[in-house]
Amino acid sequence: MKIDFIISNLGGGGAERVLALMVNSLAKNKSNKISVITLFQDKEEYILDPSINRVKLKQTSFIPSHTLRSIVNLSRYYKTKSNRPDVIVSFVTLTNLITIIVAKLFSIKIIAQEHNSHLRYMKGRKRITDFTKKYLYKRADVITVLTSFDVEFYSNHGANVYVMPNPCSFKSIRENTHIREKTILAVGHLNRYHHKGFDNLIKLIAPLLKKHTQWHLKIAGAGDEGLKYLKQLATEHKIVDKIIFTGFIDDISKIMYESSIFILPSRFEGLPMVLLEAMSQGMACISYDCKTGPSDIIENEKNGLLIEDQNLAKMQKGLSDLIINEELRIRLSNEGIKSLDKYDISAITKRYEDLFDEVIK
Repeated sequence: MKIDFIISNLGGGGAERVLALMVNSLAKNKSNKISVITLFQDKEEYILDPSINRVKLKQTSFIPSHTLRSIVNLSRYYKTKSNRPDVIVSFVTLTNLITIIVAKLFSIKIIAQEHNSHLRYMKGRKRITDFTKKYLYKRADVITVLTSFDVEFYSNHGANVYVMPNPCSFKSIRENTHIREKTILAVGHLNRYHHKGFDNLIKLIAPLLKKHTQWHLKIAGAGDEGLKYLKQLATEHKIVDKIIFTGFIDDISKIMYESSIFILPSRFEGLPMVLLEAMSQGMACISYDCKTGPSDIIENEKNGLLIEDQNLAKMQKGLSDLIINEELRIRLSNEGIKSLDKYDISAITKRYEDLFDEVIK
């Protein structure tokens, strides 16, 4: 089977990381002939299996519009019949727009992947995003979404929708009896503190850290602007000595393995891979039931705590329960690990291959 994966670039990012994980896994099946095509040149953050054909489209300088330029460049590539695959998998809204148009032009099967909720759009691009989601996605053979939240929206606009969650990039730990630090961990880019809810997190956690003096909060993520703001907020709440800002960490799994509680205070998400990763390392997880993602992962009080969206008082109560109750932490930790089988890379790879077969047939 010949499969092309198309994305804007392979710079650092969640969708890019998922693409790299999936093509490397799919490449283990030697009957899969995989190409990764990028529309633009950029710094490459991910290493691909040597068997994968890497295509960087040549840039057409005389066309000012990025979108139109990419349509022309991709059309030129597929004009050569030997370049055409059995199926295309494209990533993220604007790349999907480009790829659907070209795929239909050359009668190539197309699976377009959304990695955010339908409620989100890029700043300054709402009109083109709405057009793509409401009118163009129904032209694709399949639209994949990360969570069940988005199925109704796309179905109502005539699209053939399939839920395809991201794989967990970490292997789940097997032994979970080690002593953990009394650390509450949050992860995300600090400059996106509003999106990630770090501003509210500092407010709600302040009285808990003052009461339970052995505990501290660790926030992992880069971002100078956000760091300055969050440190100021911590100073105002008199807990600056109780918060550790680690900056960007390459091996976040090590921190997760050592820490006790993972908190996701986001105002919105896609399917938060970081929550899957925290569970895989045996952390007791607590999250707002924000749109979207956490409710697809956490079954409340079974493998984590799912808190009414942005209810600070209830989040504070849930976090307090986890701090006080070691037995609860251990139970949620063990159940969290058990619940991740469906997000294992091998399980997601099988779902991809089954979907390819269905679309091609």
